[in-house]
Amino acid sequence: MQRALTLYDTTIGKKAIMAVSGVVYFGFVIGHMLGNLQIYAGAETMNAYAAFLKATPALLWGTRTVLLIALVAHVGTSLQLVLRSNAARGVGYRMQKTVATNYAAITMKLSGPILLLFILFHLAHLTAPGLSLGAAHSAVDVYGNVIAGFSVPWVVAIYVLAQGALGLHLYHGSWSMLQSVGMSHPRYDAKRKSVARAIAMAVVIGNISIPLSVLAGVVR
Repeated sequence: MQRALTLYDTTIGKKAIMAVSGVVYFGFVIGHMLGNLQIYAGAETMNAYAAFLKATPALLWGTRTVLLIALVAHVGTSLQLVLRSNAARGVGYRMQKTVATNYAAITMKLSGPILLLFILFHLAHLTAPGLSLGAAHSAVDVYGNVIAGFSVPWVVAIYVLAQGALGLHLYHGSWSMLQSVGMSHPRYDAKRKSVARAIAMAVVIGNISIPLSVLAGVVR
């Protein structure tokens, strides 16, 4: 136990915690997207999927517990790393050099808080009792909740902007994770970046397609 606590006190240990908790959310985001894409199969399929989750509390609450622990670990550790970095820097740089730093890396600190706020809004929007945006929230008609919620343009705008932040966070986060666990190598880095970029884009496109399809009347 003492050895584990000592490792956590190091920067490497904290980055490892960030990597592990990031993997948890990376997998969840993909699974969550695939589950939500069932909306294109119609109300019966979507509501049956939601009913299955509610009927298996061990799976539902087990997943929520793991996600909550991962969220606390990810946010808490990231804050500690930022504070440690600022303390080590002492005095801010007179000129910031961003030649070797891509746009996703620059916005990493900003996308994190944005996503945290979005998660809270998303839970309040589509989880019981649900925000009344266009229609009363239903405990059984998940399909209807989605249609009603995404029929409001400003709500769709929030989701689209949040998915942009998610894409940047996924891309840079997955790449940073590989570096943190020592899996970075010049021979394969370009390919790994391409894979990370492709996965992030797939998630963003898949998630954005739902509110845009509802707003456009394609799904109704």
